[in-house]
Amino acid sequence: MTRPYEPQKIEKKWQEKWEADKLYRAVIDHSRPKHYALTMLPYPSGDLHIGHWYAMTPSDARARFMRMRGYNVMFPMGFDAFGLPAENAAIRHGVHPKEWTYKNIERMRKQLRSMGAMFDWEREAISSDPEYYRWTQWFFIQLYKHGLAYRALGPVDFCPTCNTTLAREQVQGEDRHCERCGTPVVRKELEQWFFRITRYAEELLDFSPLDWPEKIRVAQTNWIGRSEGATVTFHTEQGDPIQIFTTRPDTLWGATFMVLAPEHPLVEKITTPEQRPAVEQYRYEASRLSDIQREAKDKEKTGVFTGGYAINPVNGARIPIWIADYVLMTYGTGAIMAVPAHDERDFAFARKYHLPVIPVIQPVDEQGHPIEPILDGDTMTSAYTGGGVMINSGPLSGTRVTEEKGSKNPGIMATIRYLEEKGIGHFDVSYRLRDWLISRQRYWGAPIPMIYCEKCGWNPVPEEQLPVLLPEDVEWKPTGESPLKFHPTWKYTTCPQCGGPAERETDTMDTFMCSSWYHLRYLSPHYDLYPFDPKEYDYWMPVDTYTGGSEHATMHLIYTRFFHKACRDMGITKGPEPMIQLRNQGMVLGADGEKMSKSRGNVVAPDDLVERYGADTVRAYLMFFARWEHGGPWSYEGIEGTHRWLRRVWTLFTTPVSGPATATPETLRTLRRKVHQTLRSVTRDFENFEFNTIISSLMELLNNLQKAFDQGAGGSPEWEEAVDIYLRMLAPVCPHIAEELWTEVLGKPYSIHVQSWPQVDEEATREEQITIPVQVNGKVRDRITVPVDADEETIKNAALEAAGVRRFLNGKQPRQIIVVPKRMVSIVI
Repeated sequence: MTRPYEPQKIEKKWQEKWEADKLYRAVIDHSRPKHYALTMLPYPSGDLHIGHWYAMTPSDARARFMRMRGYNVMFPMGFDAFGLPAENAAIRHGVHPKEWTYKNIERMRKQLRSMGAMFDWEREAISSDPEYYRWTQWFFIQLYKHGLAYRALGPVDFCPTCNTTLAREQVQGEDRHCERCGTPVVRKELEQWFFRITRYAEELLDFSPLDWPEKIRVAQTNWIGRSEGATVTFHTEQGDPIQIFTTRPDTLWGATFMVLAPEHPLVEKITTPEQRPAVEQYRYEASRLSDIQREAKDKEKTGVFTGGYAINPVNGARIPIWIADYVLMTYGTGAIMAVPAHDERDFAFARKYHLPVIPVIQPVDEQGHPIEPILDGDTMTSAYTGGGVMINSGPLSGTRVTEEKGSKNPGIMATIRYLEEKGIGHFDVSYRLRDWLISRQRYWGAPIPMIYCEKCGWNPVPEEQLPVLLPEDVEWKPTGESPLKFHPTWKYTTCPQCGGPAERETDTMDTFMCSSWYHLRYLSPHYDLYPFDPKEYDYWMPVDTYTGGSEHATMHLIYTRFFHKACRDMGITKGPEPMIQLRNQGMVLGADGEKMSKSRGNVVAPDDLVERYGADTVRAYLMFFARWEHGGPWSYEGIEGTHRWLRRVWTLFTTPVSGPATATPETLRTLRRKVHQTLRSVTRDFENFEFNTIISSLMELLNNLQKAFDQGAGGSPEWEEAVDIYLRMLAPVCPHIAEELWTEVLGKPYSIHVQSWPQVDEEATREEQITIPVQVNGKVRDRITVPVDADEETIKNAALEAAGVRRFLNGKQPRQIIVVPKRMVSIVI
């Protein structure tokens, strides 16, 4: 009898041995090509959920495959440990964020080890360790010194009653009130720190060095939002300039009013006494809304006339200036020209408030003749946004306008040339992307290493004094402001310039700053002369394959690209990009098809699954149940099927062979052909991250192996080769059972995970026969099996002899027989 498959015993044994032997320790080896495989590091929430397994175990299988292909693979792991949940836990439970975080890390580290992944734990990095955030602070200082970090006003939520800023989650309800006192919350400008990511907007649009999914590139392109157009200067009647950016300068002659953001600095100056009460009320109401609420497409567009006027620079027209909450100071210049005849939003606004509509683009036919009726601003029922010719546009009337954007549109470029000649505007490019606001009014984050002195202003902490350590003796009050601000001594220091009294910045950094460079700290997590050991950088960088969720497309994945490029320009990093290849996994849903949540009761706990089935089964099922990039609903019946497959693998490969092989040569040829065909497809699927078809191929091949074994193939060289190749293909997916069968059962050299990937014998994969369909008058009537190299005459004869064809021909002679090689036979009667 064979011994039973006991995954829990097997897996614990091999995990301990691999770690003791440092099997997965990655060190510089110039004799082999390197492969830096990276999967997104987890936040230490306390429990590893099935989503972590779904992201990490297929990524581990791919890293193992690359190692077997001869690459020197580094696959590190760490924790993105700063952040809001730890602080909220401190407030709720009175547990210090540090204590909460490191207890969770200890638990999750054990859970991660239970995966059997080839993580190099000697490279572990934890972003809340002082030896880590020392360098996070150092990077901030370098950005500051190079003009890429600056301080400016930024919007925050503010409670007038509590007289404090509020965190996002402390603003409750659709009416946006303070969770503690119920007072309506307003938006307020607060001085905060920013990174100049916009300086890299154009370069961030260049994806040519990257092998990234199309949807990520599209998401980043849209987020950056490059627009070509013109910057044009209007003036108030008092002579104050108002700059606007427009993508449609060809419609300037149709601008009949201007709209400013309620926060625009000119509003105070241009508002007349008669309009001031209405303007002040409107500004207050706008301050109660978030930017998302203000920009919502389904929100009714409202506004108030300021009483002020601007002069349209192209025609001298006097146009009213309004304020409206859909214009934001954080986007563009905080001012727009409104052309109601050719913009739907402006048209609705103009009709609502009885403002003039002047068409300046007339649609024309292919010959350039105006399409009737001629547009009339008084009778138009909607804005016209298509092409045509410019009308009512002074010297540019008659200029052709297409539906192309930017410099491809002749009407736009003709207008820009006119503006530049007159000195009232110029060609420009605008981006939707805003500079990165990195200040957080929180405790559990990397302190911003800046000092303010009344005499010397802002200066960085001297680098030899880093890290600026977080104090541990802080009080937990849900004030929306960092406890650092209320610490009795921490913020008081001396000015690095004059030596006088000064204060530290009490804001901490956005945790996306920590995760923008963690891949660099993995290179040498305990190196204390620099953020990383330059020798390690030169060998391992850039990251070859990065895996993780697509939800990070417009935050982490943009921030880390910006960070790398900024560091490159500062001489810290090299090359155009930090990560060359990116692949994203989908989401594991509950068995009910819904997103997993405790309230729905559909959460799948991986610890329970490992205890019941073993890690190899969980790994294999996660790779099998859906296409990795799509995800899908969990199935408890499905994981049972995967477990049965592994038990069958175990049973077959532990069953002793009794006597010499008795299988026919045909059986052995068929076995070898199927093994090498599977090896070819599995190799291709590993290269392409097609994990589900890897498992289905291995399941199908097991059936072939079982059939061959039952037909007496055991003991033959073909059988020995089949088992050898099968276990090597299985090893990246199910590392424990593969190791046990390879090393303990078959007595092969330890470890299977240092063996090379098998080579496909292309000659062996060739089919000896093929089956092709036979059509009669366009419908399939039979199928024939012929030698793979059969000539056309042989195939025709076989088709005519097929029973289904003969029955349909019924003695008639075919008019035509068409043979499509290796595809089909078509008979016409």
